Amino acid sequence: MRYLGIDYGSKRIGTAVSNDEGTIAFPRASIANDEHVLARISDMVKENKIDRLVMGDTRAFSGLENPVTSEADSFAHSLQEYLGIEVKKTWEAWSSREAGRFAPARARRAGGPNEEKSDSAAAAIILQRFLDMRKS
Repeated sequence: MRYLGIDYGSKRIGTAVSNDEGTIAFPRASIANDEHVLARISDMVKENKIDRLVMGDTRAFSGLENPVTSEADSFAHSLQEYLGIEVKKTWEAWSSREAGRFAPARARRAGGPNEEKSDSAAAAIILQRFLDMRKS
């Protein structure tokens, strides 16, 4: 079973794909969050033969909503409707910070191509957490 991991952002969306066994997550593209985002993700789902979608839950570490939570929830609903595939949510707190730890300093600067790699690395961390929780 193959999974697509999603790290939602209002400007960019990081993505990651699992191996065929659904045990290891690999960073993929960071895509613009624009009017074509659903079609781009649909293409990724088809190209990678994705069976399940996993998206980070944007709530704060405390479990409370933050300013992007309603926007992310709306996106997850739109994505589920567009693809006809359930979007599973998993804890994402600190995933971007964790991804930044493994990226060079320039990746943490706003707007650069390495920041996009950090988005896809965060998606891989989110997806890996989900895959690991399934095993236990």
